[in-house]
Amino acid sequence: MKLFLFIALLFVVSIGNISCEKTKEKTTASEDMKAYGSLVAELTSPPNVPKPVGNRSAKKLIIEMEILERESEIANGVTYLFWTFGGTVPGSFIRGRVGDEVEFTLKNHPNNRLPHNIDLHAVTGQGGGAEASFVAPGHQKTFSFKLLNPGLYVYHCATAPVGMHIANGMYGLILVEPKGGLPPVDKEFYIMQGDFYTKGKFGEPGEQPFDMQKAIDENPDYVLFNGKVGGLTGDNKLHAEVGETVRLFVGNGGPNLVSSFHVIGEIFDKVFVDGGTTVSENIQTTLIAAGGASVVEFKVESPSELILVDHSIFRAFNKGALGVLSVSGNKNKTVFAGEITEGVYQPEGSVIQDLDVDGKTKSTEAGVPLTKVEKMEQGKNLFNATCAACHLQDGKGIANAFPPLAKSDYLNKDVERAIHTVIYGLSGEVTVNGNIYNSIMPAQQFSDSETASILTYVYNSWGNNGTEVTAEQVKKVRNN
Repeated sequence: MKLFLFIALLFVVSIGNISCEKTKEKTTASEDMKAYGSLVAELTSPPNVPKPVGNRSAKKLIIEMEILERESEIANGVTYLFWTFGGTVPGSFIRGRVGDEVEFTLKNHPNNRLPHNIDLHAVTGQGGGAEASFVAPGHQKTFSFKLLNPGLYVYHCATAPVGMHIANGMYGLILVEPKGGLPPVDKEFYIMQGDFYTKGKFGEPGEQPFDMQKAIDENPDYVLFNGKVGGLTGDNKLHAEVGETVRLFVGNGGPNLVSSFHVIGEIFDKVFVDGGTTVSENIQTTLIAAGGASVVEFKVESPSELILVDHSIFRAFNKGALGVLSVSGNKNKTVFAGEITEGVYQPEGSVIQDLDVDGKTKSTEAGVPLTKVEKMEQGKNLFNATCAACHLQDGKGIANAFPPLAKSDYLNKDVERAIHTVIYGLSGEVTVNGNIYNSIMPAQQFSDSETASILTYVYNSWGNNGTEVTAEQVKKVRNN
């Protein structure tokens, strides 16, 4: 009996020791998890970015993203069925840091028609997560990975046909900050370029389906920042103050074209080449591959309307790849003084070449005012060389992109406003002949007499009201 009690006592003690050891193990694991921690990722829609990582420690980063197939405007009056991550083109911006362990849940909305997945270029693993995340409508998938390399990376759908899914807007950016975070700046923005292929031509109104043959031929109708003509102009333009440092996270979803990213009126102080850790300085234009990204930084030192473009320039002014960063604040004449004086340039014995009534070259002494017919001829030459790219030689413009000058109520109503537009430019929404346009007219570097000639030509063409504009009128507007 005593032997039995002794054995029983040893068993109880042993169980107690084992229980204590397990409790100790659980406590240690719990403390480790508490020390490591978890964090629900902040996701933002373009052009916004989540708050910087800063100097936080690595975390378990929880990400939930929903796939939505939705119809919205690609240009005013033009709709397109976009496939999206998070409901926007580009998709939601993701921000983490090296060492984060990511638990990613991808949800395919039940109203969607197709399966999708996600390939994150920041992921080291099979398909960048594409195989693990393949999900049918009405389902969700969760997979995990660790962020190993700092940089700015593209993510996109990789479900067949891959090109079609990307072309319909399924791409975005994930930023992996280094340990300690990126240096602070005043403003950060999220921009992503993409090329789109529609059955109708640029600006053709109505619902426009995807055109596979144009995509295969790499012949896009639209090349856009943030998924829409005017997506970064008018009410959507970016803002900064003189003296601020601006950081742009710029990606290129493609699926086909590379981007020659440039900001008219600025120089990039720093470019994180290809979105990596190599930094170049004092760069004018940076090349961004399809499926690539770049980080550019610059300090804005003069008030201006900085124009963001793909410097494959017809894409900017004829296919939509432009935006505006509006910089406000006090003028800095040391940095940029603007126009100082204007005068007549007449070397000794020189003559000004002009056209006579029959269109033949004639000589006119410098300073002699042109007749209305002479203005018309000079204006036509200037218009065809400068303005026809957007407004076309017949003045009809491009639907939903560049307004018509032919029979233009906006033009005919106010001559001074027209002069102001030519010499100072115009951005934001305008209504012309009942249609809304939201694009950019850059300031033109014409002299007063050239401005008068070009407007006289426009006012006396295509059914407009026949106004003759003088150099004195232009000078008056310029001096006001």
